[in-house]
Amino acid sequence: MQAQGATAAPVFGDDIEVHQGRLSVRNENALRTSKMDALVRQAVFGEGQAKDHAQWMIWEMAQAVGVRPASIHDLYAARGRGEVKGFTVPAMNVRGMAYDTARAIFRTAVRMHAGAFILEIARSEIAYTGQRPSEYVTVLLAAALREGFRGPVFIQGDHFQVNAKKFAADPTGEVAAVKQLALEAVSAGFYNIDVDTSTLVDISLPSLDAQQERNYETASEIAAYVRSIEPQGLTISIGGEIGEVGAQNSTVSELRAFMNGFVQSLEKRAPGAAGLSKISVQTGTSHGGVVLPDGGIADVKLDLEALEALSKVAREEYGMAGAVQHGASTLPESAFDNFPRIETAEIHLATNFQNILFEQMPDALRAKIYAWLDENAKDERKKGDSDEQFYYKSRKKALGPFKRELWDLPDEVRERIAKEYDRKFGFLFEQLRIGGTSEAVARFVAAPVQRRRTSGGVAVEAAPDDPDAGE
Repeated sequence: MQAQGATAAPVFGDDIEVHQGRLSVRNENALRTSKMDALVRQAVFGEGQAKDHAQWMIWEMAQAVGVRPASIHDLYAARGRGEVKGFTVPAMNVRGMAYDTARAIFRTAVRMHAGAFILEIARSEIAYTGQRPSEYVTVLLAAALREGFRGPVFIQGDHFQVNAKKFAADPTGEVAAVKQLALEAVSAGFYNIDVDTSTLVDISLPSLDAQQERNYETASEIAAYVRSIEPQGLTISIGGEIGEVGAQNSTVSELRAFMNGFVQSLEKRAPGAAGLSKISVQTGTSHGGVVLPDGGIADVKLDLEALEALSKVAREEYGMAGAVQHGASTLPESAFDNFPRIETAEIHLATNFQNILFEQMPDALRAKIYAWLDENAKDERKKGDSDEQFYYKSRKKALGPFKRELWDLPDEVRERIAKEYDRKFGFLFEQLRIGGTSEAVARFVAAPVQRRRTSGGVAVEAAPDDPDAGE
């Protein structure tokens, strides 16, 4: 029998107790059943207080059993000191079928005892996939609970990017927009933020410092703001970027020009604040790959020597984990074991998971999506694009409008997709050597409890002076 004043949790019944605004888990096994599927659906597609309460419940369940959003900063700092090495952290953009995709990731992590992996979403993806930060965090935590994962969960804001055109017209307004997104993300549980101001690099200027100045000054402004909104007991992992992905390859001299300027600028803005934990570079890839007229992907000339040199300088001179490689998911499978071999800190993976989804979905749904793109994304078709090129490059824009239909795919289709995801994530985790990294994560990463209270069924943050906040 529940205590007086307690409220039975929707879906879970007596397995969960909510009493005076606090949730406790009576039966952890229940979290790994279809009851979680029903609750996360309510958290995504519900309305009003029911939706808010479902999101709050999932957050609190996760806090209660030790599945907590965390920062990878301290693990990366340990790598910068040489105390841990030999693996490359995959940062995986979860776009479509987010719950099913994340379940496959956590299922693989449990099987391989992996802890050093990141789930992320970019500023642009938040918009076109229809996943605001609070929903995204909720879905990922629900997936972790469903698969029995325990430990820190690294959720990242990828490419929190300054738009160069908007910056030129209104620099204050564009930077403010990125700060506002960072505030929303951190409040939701994103404790890893990749600040991307590489769009402001001007290679026409005469010196490397001049070329990078707007980049490092703007990055330090945003980084100082992120430091000012950190939850108690956490140092958010912040990444910088010296070269725009898909543009010219980065050099060690550019890295030094950016980092020297950034370090000085951040110290002026936020004396004593922790700096960057990693640095994103360009060494030959592009987001999504280069699409050929037949829909295939062009071969990539990845400069591994440059990537290795950049990672080494990042660690030895600036104490970071190393360099980050973007646009890696469409590389040939034979390329992935190179990254841990040359001590690349992190690689970003997105498009190939989306490709699996589109390849495995029913033909009728794919045709429906492509017809929608013909009408709603026609402005993105470049002169000379074949249908294959157009659909490949634009189909990500349909993930938000078709989100519910993707969640509602028949069980046999979802099982087929899950099988492909399991194979892909297993391969990547093995090649990047993150199996067994849960031990290193437990050694270096603290994930303090971040309790939230409810008021009338609506989730609210605990007040800073609440003695239970951050317990």
